[in-house]
Amino acid sequence: METEIIIVLAIMAFTIFMLVTEKVRIDVTAIITMLALSWSGILTSNEALSGFSSNAVVAMIAVMILGEGVARTGMMSRFSKWLLKRVGTKKSTVLGSLSLSVGTLSGVIQNIGAAALFLPSIIDIARRIKVSASELIMPIGFMAIIGGTLTMVGSGHLILTNDLLEAANLEPYGLFAVTPVGVALLIAAIIFFLFFGKIFLPQGSADGKLEPTEQEKVIEAFNLKKDIRYFRIGKGSAIINQTVEESGIWHKYDINILALSHDKHADYAPWRETEFNEGQIMALYGDQERVQRFSEDYQLETASTHPMFENLDDPEESGFVEVIVPPRSELVGQSIRQFSMRKRYAVEPIMLFSDGQRVEGDFSDHKIKTGDTFIIYGPWNHIKRLQSTDPFVVATPFSVEEKHPSKTWQAAGSFLLAIVLAMSGFSISISFLTGAIVMILTKVMSIQDAYKAIEWKVVFLLVGLIPLGIAMQNSGTAEFLAESVMSIVDGSHLLVLLFTVALLSTGFSLVMSNVGAVVVLAPLVVSIGLIAGVDPRPLVLLAAVNAGNSFILPTHQVNALMMTAGGYKTRDYFKAGGGMTIVFLFVSVFFFYYTFF
Repeated sequence: METEIIIVLAIMAFTIFMLVTEKVRIDVTAIITMLALSWSGILTSNEALSGFSSNAVVAMIAVMILGEGVARTGMMSRFSKWLLKRVGTKKSTVLGSLSLSVGTLSGVIQNIGAAALFLPSIIDIARRIKVSASELIMPIGFMAIIGGTLTMVGSGHLILTNDLLEAANLEPYGLFAVTPVGVALLIAAIIFFLFFGKIFLPQGSADGKLEPTEQEKVIEAFNLKKDIRYFRIGKGSAIINQTVEESGIWHKYDINILALSHDKHADYAPWRETEFNEGQIMALYGDQERVQRFSEDYQLETASTHPMFENLDDPEESGFVEVIVPPRSELVGQSIRQFSMRKRYAVEPIMLFSDGQRVEGDFSDHKIKTGDTFIIYGPWNHIKRLQSTDPFVVATPFSVEEKHPSKTWQAAGSFLLAIVLAMSGFSISISFLTGAIVMILTKVMSIQDAYKAIEWKVVFLLVGLIPLGIAMQNSGTAEFLAESVMSIVDGSHLLVLLFTVALLSTGFSLVMSNVGAVVVLAPLVVSIGLIAGVDPRPLVLLAAVNAGNSFILPTHQVNALMMTAGGYKTRDYFKAGGGMTIVFLFVSVFFFYYTFF
């Protein structure tokens, strides 16, 4: 064995050990690996640093920017709401629907693009159905990888396979030759996570339960109800032409009106002098019996939620917060009526605590003191505006993600442009980088926002590990390992040969690029097939399919992208990815055994 091969094997073993144990951060391990290959003389400085100019790294950066741009428009948030309306909030049905969606899309576009497109939606859906995002992100990432096996253009290594077959004077495969096995793998993966997900996937906390959100803590602490009811003002209603205050909604019924519809907009926390008109829909909050009495007294018609009020029912868009009146606040000594809280900020005061006592009923004329605490409800962007003023201190932590729905078409067009360019023959890196710059030029996001969208931990993970694949090919280590293993199984049963090819391809894909694994293995597999008297074409295709069996380590681009979003450790991939790898191996091998041979 040559010295170079020994050194590369030693560095590879060290890298895998460090990635699995996480003695240091994985990106630091990757950088050490890159430097070790240069220090040992295996690679030149240019080769060791080649990851910085790698197509995969540039594509990853561009995909992060595109994903952030799409998320900013709220497009995938709207998709989340649409999906949940149709499939419900049961985790298994949501997981199955998302898996089919991202897997199918990944069959016609690059899997990293499909994963990036769906990532914001996955996070949003996890919040809505109250499950840990880590229970959805990894499975959907795996589906994006598997979806690349649905067609011969679904991933780079499958596209390359036909070129390698033609180079060996063998007939190439048609576009959908791999589709049956891809469908089988996708279905098997969905079944695996539906039935064994709780065993293999991280559940978000040690006891498998989600930590309560800040909003849930506030609701529990003050015994609040997130029960909003909607009513329409009919033709004969007695409330028509009355103002909000004249209706007695506060002092007589002790309930709150959160919003009132107008022709083209919603009036949140309507001012006391706002008049009610026929056909309007109001959103009411309060004790169910009192709300019902109010609706009966004014002959209101029960209504379903209005599209204008979608934000009210969405915890990502609105909620309860505590606000405290600090010393020297201009509000001290005034009442809500005098200060016009609703008119200024369009938020609804639900409760008031003064001198340690809860003030019941209508507190519009209560003289406000230093330290008084309000519980208010409203859209987060309204509360953020209130937070930026002096009269109040908002005590409840909350975050507001600025959405720009007016830029939806620009964002969608930029992403679509990237996909079209990639399918037209341009490299993935150039295609997606073009889409990213178009997003910036169309002002979906600024260049500063684009820089912030890049997760540098993921970038340096790929930058550091790409040279390891180059070293394995240049030093002959990959070929040495393949030949050594193939020589052992020569003359064995066909199933043994198939499993060996699949295992070799899987192993190589973890430490080098999928394309590199196929490039190294294809000539060897063709030779072994001819010697063993087995058709080499399906053997090469099996190797190519299993080059996508990259789940055990976060070295695949999709896994690297999903790792930070899901808060995963390498051991999480080792556990869940290990189970997925075994399923992938058995399904692919037995499918090829009974279908192609």
